[in-house]
Amino acid sequence: MQIYEELVARGLIAQVTDENEIREMVNAGKATFYIGFDPTADSLHVGHFMALCLMKRLQMAGNRPVVLIGGGTAYIGDPSGRTDMRSMMTAETIQHNCDCFKKQMERFIEFGEDKAIMVNNADWLLGLNYIELLREVGACFSVNRMLSAECYKQRMEKGLSFLEFNYMIMQSYDFFYLFQKYGCNMQFGGDDQWSNMLGGTELIRRKLGKDAHAMTITLLLNSEGKKMGKTASGAVWLDPNKTSPFDFYQYWRNVGDADVLKCIRMLTFLPLEEINAMDSWEGSRLNEAKDILAYELTKLVHGEEEAEKARASSRALFGGGAGADVPTVELAEDVLRDGSADILTLLVSAGLVPSRSEARRAVEQGGVTANDEKITDIKATFDADTLRAGVMLRRGKKSYKKVILA
Repeated sequence: MQIYEELVARGLIAQVTDENEIREMVNAGKATFYIGFDPTADSLHVGHFMALCLMKRLQMAGNRPVVLIGGGTAYIGDPSGRTDMRSMMTAETIQHNCDCFKKQMERFIEFGEDKAIMVNNADWLLGLNYIELLREVGACFSVNRMLSAECYKQRMEKGLSFLEFNYMIMQSYDFFYLFQKYGCNMQFGGDDQWSNMLGGTELIRRKLGKDAHAMTITLLLNSEGKKMGKTASGAVWLDPNKTSPFDFYQYWRNVGDADVLKCIRMLTFLPLEEINAMDSWEGSRLNEAKDILAYELTKLVHGEEEAEKARASSRALFGGGAGADVPTVELAEDVLRDGSADILTLLVSAGLVPSRSEARRAVEQGGVTANDEKITDIKATFDADTLRAGVMLRRGKKSYKKVILA
């Protein structure tokens, strides 16, 4: 299977400008492509990680990545996917964030002569002459067409600033510049960047009379249609000082049953044949798949040693491994009803609440977790296989208790 077909099989491709041309280029290793990363924080997050994985896959197939750090576009702020304007950052903050991005990216992409290159659009955007830009670039854009773009439409209700309105022009100019400077013939990005990317291909066509291509990556959404990579405390970062390797591991270990195989396909480098064999996995075997997902991604981001430590810590805490100082309550088979036990029964059996009514109240108030996932449904049940593996229960900030089917 060639690289383009593999990307399709992994569910990574959302939209393309010319599928036949793009397939031919990337399969032949003839694409010089770029992905832009605006330094809006001092660390990359899970959303960036998906783009970096795509870069790595394409580089392994012989294509040349251009990593663009948005030190210039960060002065404006991308309105895509937002309902309000981004906070304005100082020049010092932007430079600091750029430096942090560079260090992290070197873990994923191989830079060097005839390999990947890293550029910063501040090098060409900050020195532009405004009048010249309006004449040479602004004349190529239709305001009516820009306003119909999805990235702008969702902002019109609350107000779209003129500052942000220029973002599409800046991103399009990036593609135009990279096309001329480095022969960059393709741009990749999240599916919410489609309008901006088309602006770049159109600018190249109108100014240079040549074709360039764009492909968007499927957004990483859970089964409920929400973006993944967020927790109650905020984003899942790649910086171990912001999200520890253990917490990073636990995030992936706790993805929903409906999402685990999709995440393994999209984010790991495991062979598709191995992943496809997991399609029939159910019940406790899905927990095994989650462990595989968490380990593989933690290894990619933090290295094998940290992945091993995170896995061992997780198993000690939630799996009853050696050294785990967690009280265990054995359950008799008679707690099962139709092969499962409900959360209220487990809470009472574990001694975390005195009665089912108190258990119901604790769940409804959002104060119960099972295997580190918040439980909000009083009808939530756990099958026999899950109970034999053990369920870690916690009410509020009390100590964990483990219930296990004897």
